[in-house]
Amino acid sequence: MQEMDNMTALVSAFARAYHYRNNDTCVFADSLAGKLLTKEEYAAISQNMSQGIAFFAPGFQGTQEEALRFIADHQLAPSVLARSAFCERAISIAVRIGHKQIVLYACGYDTFSLRNRNKDLKIFELDRSEMIEDKKRRIERSGLAPACHVEYCGCDLSGIDWQDTLIQAGFVTSKPSFGSLLGISYYLSKEEFTRLIDMISSIACEGSSICFDYPLSEGGAESQRNRELAAAAGEPMKAKYTYDELEALLSDAGFLIYEHMNADEGKEAFFRQYNRCNPTHSMTAPEGVGYCLAVKKP
Repeated sequence: MQEMDNMTALVSAFARAYHYRNNDTCVFADSLAGKLLTKEEYAAISQNMSQGIAFFAPGFQGTQEEALRFIADHQLAPSVLARSAFCERAISIAVRIGHKQIVLYACGYDTFSLRNRNKDLKIFELDRSEMIEDKKRRIERSGLAPACHVEYCGCDLSGIDWQDTLIQAGFVTSKPSFGSLLGISYYLSKEEFTRLIDMISSIACEGSSICFDYPLSEGGAESQRNRELAAAAGEPMKAKYTYDELEALLSDAGFLIYEHMNADEGKEAFFRQYNRCNPTHSMTAPEGVGYCLAVKKP
């Protein structure tokens, strides 16, 4: 089995794949995430997670499979599923009002471009060059193919050249765009995240939108365990935000918050139907995470 680098992205793909495979009713149905993982990777992550039950739930009693289900439902999946559901709902609205450019920043193993069936969209996927190349190999190996035009852009979002890479790939700055920044804000300092938003704003025209999740200053136990897991994987989380801080950051960059959700609102919006159908495996939006959709001001 190849060395499992990009661990955070792999675990996120695993969380989406496990949820889809083990539920008839899903919070977010990602039918293709599992196809980007090898059988060996899926099995290895399953084993590593179930064996770490003492970290997630000290005193847990049950089988290895029950332990995995507990970890997936209470630790791995909720944040990944909620942010994906929030973002793709926002994408569908943006597309209905005419947005045809979708930019997935730090795309990881996101499968939107593979599940999308709107041939009029042009999707740009940005991530580190090694991640992009690995993703392209996985897509080729799986036999999947996007229905629309996709440009894979290897670049460093912490640098100053990614805008040129995006524009050279065909991004049109005068046309409205939708930008997805899922899972990014956690791993950037406040200065780095502010700079990234400013740079996106400089190439996004009026009416363009961005969508992201972010760590709230008030966090829950699940959020703390996620921070510890990320640090152990060599990807420490660097910042937390109050709503007022975030609003000011976005306003300074030319964006207005159009929609914002906290855990209670996310639970009602995305987990209600799932919990009705799965009373023995209830799930909730994680405390300490916010979800934001912002629109570029005139």
